[in-house]
Amino acid sequence: MLSFGIIIFAVNKAIDYYSFITIEKQMMEKADLSELSFREVLAQHRSSSGEPQTKEIVRLALEKLKASGKEVRIYDSSKQLLGLAVDGIIINDGKPLIFDKNIEKALSGSYAYTVTEDHLLYFATPIQDQFYENAYVYEFVEDISYFYAIMDQIRFILFVGAGGFIILITLSSLWIARNTTKPIKLLLGAAQSFSKQEFRRVQLNRKDELGMLADGLDSMGRQLHDYIQYQKQFVSNVSHELKTPLAAIRGFSQYLVEGENENKELQKIYAHLLQESDRLTRLINELLLLSRFDKAGSNELEVEKTEINELIQQVATSMGAKAKDKGIEIMFREAEVELEDKLLTRVHANVNPMLMSHAIVNLVDNAIKYSGSPSLIELKLEHTPSEVVIRIRDQGIGIAGDELERVQERFYRAKNASTANGSGLGISICKEIVERFNGYIDMESQIGEGTTVTIVLPRA
Repeated sequence: MLSFGIIIFAVNKAIDYYSFITIEKQMMEKADLSELSFREVLAQHRSSSGEPQTKEIVRLALEKLKASGKEVRIYDSSKQLLGLAVDGIIINDGKPLIFDKNIEKALSGSYAYTVTEDHLLYFATPIQDQFYENAYVYEFVEDISYFYAIMDQIRFILFVGAGGFIILITLSSLWIARNTTKPIKLLLGAAQSFSKQEFRRVQLNRKDELGMLADGLDSMGRQLHDYIQYQKQFVSNVSHELKTPLAAIRGFSQYLVEGENENKELQKIYAHLLQESDRLTRLINELLLLSRFDKAGSNELEVEKTEINELIQQVATSMGAKAKDKGIEIMFREAEVELEDKLLTRVHANVNPMLMSHAIVNLVDNAIKYSGSPSLIELKLEHTPSEVVIRIRDQGIGIAGDELERVQERFYRAKNASTANGSGLGISICKEIVERFNGYIDMESQIGEGTTVTIVLPRA
């Protein structure tokens, strides 16, 4: 706003400056003509000196020049007023407004003028005698109100035109920006959706480069969708097909373990076979669970208002024995009641209790697998008026910073995860479960110091 005011001030000054140059030029031309007329009078009445002769010169000069301005004055070299004419009438005893600086500057041989507040221009010019000395000063007064009226009109037209131009440019810019940024936002939103494996049609009725890009994204999205659906269906089919023979393998392995009592080496082999069968069974179950998520919509999952304190307490209790066997303590801190929630004694979220419990169990199980003895696993529940926050903090081996994002991908295992058995599906399953209930998972970790997994859910 300040800069706009400075621009207006500068434009006003520029208009005044260049306009006064024109006025000044006109006044100089008028002064030059008046000087010629005055010098004609001097040429007709040359004499050495004398008061009567001076008065006669002034009288004749006033008679000749009295109509050249609103007022006409003649001064001598001592700045004395010798003659005055107002509106074409000679005044003998007048006392007009005199600007001494104008007279002094004129006697020095230069033009001089002053403009008053009532828009009167006092213009003085020197008159030389036959000896080329500045013997007189001729001054005329012009009313230049018309000039200011014209300048006001010019300013009005200029600023109205500038304002209209600015409005036109602004509207044009907004129209161009809207027609340019809107499709870009659409394409950006489509790209972000694709990154979340949410594929939708991308259509822009344009023939330019943005339209071509939209067509390319649409084609790529359809191909990715088909490929991922094929991949998910393949995994689902394979998992179902493997489940029955794997159950048979496990049953025979169990039979061999229980039936072999003499050969210790064979017993170890049978036990290892049973252990691997159990691991494959867990993997198949996890794959089938993921397949269920892929096929089912969010509205197909049974959701109910669940008390999260009790849910976490159940998980801590159920996992306590496994942690204790490894020399690990599980500590659960319940949510503290905030002042604004003093009428509430429980913290709820709209989830499927079984699936949510499975997700927390998975994360606690990971914490146990990758923690040494002795150590502590802390489960903490926090909440805000709009969110439920579950934190699972361990003191385990940790995850490198560049792998934190990737460990949530299916089948990805961190480089240092070889210390324990796993399929690389646990965290991805937890992520799928939490996102189905409009939440998200965040992870923080440092190698050798432990990992903190945070689940954030909308509060019911």
